[in-house]
Amino acid sequence: MAAESGLTHAKDGAMPDHLPVVVVGAGIAGLTLSLCLARAGVRVTVIDRARELREVGAGLQLSPNASSILFHLGLGSALDATGMRPEAVTIRDGASGRLILRMPLGEAMVERYGAPYIVIHRADLQGTLLAAVEQEPRVTLHLGVDITAIGEDEAGIVVEGVEADQPVRFHGSLLVGADGVRSMVREAVIGGGPAIYTGRTAWRTTFEAEGFFAQSFRHNETGLWLGRHAHLVHYAIDAGREINLVAAIDDVWNEDGWDVPGDPAQIRAAFAGWPEPVRKLVAMPESWRKWALCEAPRDTPWTKGRVVLIGDAVHGMPPFVAQGAAMAVEDARVLAGVLAAGLDDDIEDRLGAFADGRKARTDKVAAAARRNGVIYHLGGAPAKARNLGMRLLGADRLANNMDWIYGWRPVEG
Repeated sequence: MAAESGLTHAKDGAMPDHLPVVVVGAGIAGLTLSLCLARAGVRVTVIDRARELREVGAGLQLSPNASSILFHLGLGSALDATGMRPEAVTIRDGASGRLILRMPLGEAMVERYGAPYIVIHRADLQGTLLAAVEQEPRVTLHLGVDITAIGEDEAGIVVEGVEADQPVRFHGSLLVGADGVRSMVREAVIGGGPAIYTGRTAWRTTFEAEGFFAQSFRHNETGLWLGRHAHLVHYAIDAGREINLVAAIDDVWNEDGWDVPGDPAQIRAAFAGWPEPVRKLVAMPESWRKWALCEAPRDTPWTKGRVVLIGDAVHGMPPFVAQGAAMAVEDARVLAGVLAAGLDDDIEDRLGAFADGRKARTDKVAAAARRNGVIYHLGGAPAKARNLGMRLLGADRLANNMDWIYGWRPVEG
């Protein structure tokens, strides 16, 4: 999929308000933005190259900063129907198996932040968002579109492509690139570089929960195991019927295919020296998927004229504070507020202000994720020092350290 390398600016700069916002990407960022805009009275055209929306991957975590936005959109019942509100997260040492710390979630999150902490399958979250978007007459969704060019004319943004073997042309007041860490809009239009490999591979799988609970794991706790050169996360999804299991491993594998089958023998070998509960856990699934963990380039511009990036397209980060989806939801909510104020001549200045404000926050979150990636994968004496430090810190102060992330709310008005 190719696009023109730059934008041809309209001669007079005037772009009428009645044209829709064009969103490239129908993932979590793009669908959340579309729903927020539609609720604010803004028309949206969503374009995705997938012929059907089938979210790959496995589970994700929605902390209160994100769930509060989704609940405000009226999606709470649907999220609770398929997601889980874990009672706690338990952190254990991958060498000894000993408990390091147990931090309450559940009602503690609601009491502290006014919104829940939810774990959910990506497909369930995307399906919930899609169902809500499909009820919005202001949103038009086009799937199976291969974009061939993006530019501007006197009326606004122009996106050309092929849909069902027929040429198509979409006009918009502005364009939002919400097309993921390997963003075409970032590389071809904004001028940012390709995704950057982090030196780690994520292995993900889901399996029926029955065998998991037979191994004496708690039904509704998130488990985090920290070890040398790897860590492991597990939690229940699909209303408790399935277990989501994710392993992040220091690695050199970096194929272009970002979602490929993984050899179960390889992942079992990676955890062969870990405590027995972990060895049994990674042996349960019959199949795994893996992909190279990548980031967006840190110097990526957020905007160019009337084109703006959101979500992983501009700040794709390691998943070690579980904030990738949450930052995309935040971006969508804040940008929708900017665009709902009008699509007039000062929109480029307002997009710039949006980018500056969001970049400060997402840079800080991404830095925390990178820091955790180092801390999680320590071994030997440094790991023992980490464990002692976490125990001395305690659950209350650890929770305090997350206030700046979980307690964020959009500025209204």
